[in-house]
Amino acid sequence: MSTIHITNGDVAADSLRTALRDARRSDTVLALRDDLAVGPLTGVDDAPSGRAAFWQSVAGDATRDFVAGFDAQARELNAVIDGTEHVVVWHGQSAADQLTLRRVCFHLREMPQRLNEVRLSIDDLTDDASAPLRRPDQATSVGMFAPELLRKRLPSAAPISVLRIGRLALEWQEVKQANAELRRWRDNTFTSATFAELDGRILEHAVDGWQPAGRVAAHLMAADNGLLVSDSLVLWRLRELAASGVVQLRGDMQNWRSQEMNVTHATLSPV
Repeated sequence: MSTIHITNGDVAADSLRTALRDARRSDTVLALRDDLAVGPLTGVDDAPSGRAAFWQSVAGDATRDFVAGFDAQARELNAVIDGTEHVVVWHGQSAADQLTLRRVCFHLREMPQRLNEVRLSIDDLTDDASAPLRRPDQATSVGMFAPELLRKRLPSAAPISVLRIGRLALEWQEVKQANAELRRWRDNTFTSATFAELDGRILEHAVDGWQPAGRVAAHLMAADNGLLVSDSLVLWRLRELAASGVVQLRGDMQNWRSQEMNVTHATLSPV
């Protein structure tokens, strides 16, 4: 029986494809590109249009067809569900990776014999000189691991027990039902968070006067947030804060490296 490997995101998928090629294996890799730690999950398994609309707003890109992309992704996932291949879910210790694992387990819960996993953690990065520096929250995603390290971990793929599949599938349903704006992963537990909390962190890292928006984004992306925050998410929140008058933005809105931000004096004044 053939094998299909599932990762959260294209960076992880590309690294894993290189690892498989170096190991002279022809297994298929499927990248699930939706960061499930961010945004409402209503209809995520039934109608991807809601998630597509959310990410369209985050990207601020009216030219990109997010609906078509999410429809294609749904077809790819359905093909896996309807198939017969062994499935190996690769996951690190991050909210998005862990939610991807639970989503796949939910869809394949009636076919437990097909499900396998490779678990990665911060300890696996110890001997990887090319790996990013350890984060304060110890969070990891498969995309942080070099192909050589992933190749070494190929033999560690192991079946997921029926009992654990049932528990992970139930957790996925509970997370969907909660439908929070953000989902954190700490101590093997999901907790809900809001965009307002993220906005508060942005303002915590701000200084008086104009400053590069990328510098604030870098601070937030490296912080202990309980989720791996992307630059696109921070810049979306900056646009939302600007729209509400909390901050001012200037520079090329299509090139975030040129953008600068300034917190309004009213915001900095004590209440």
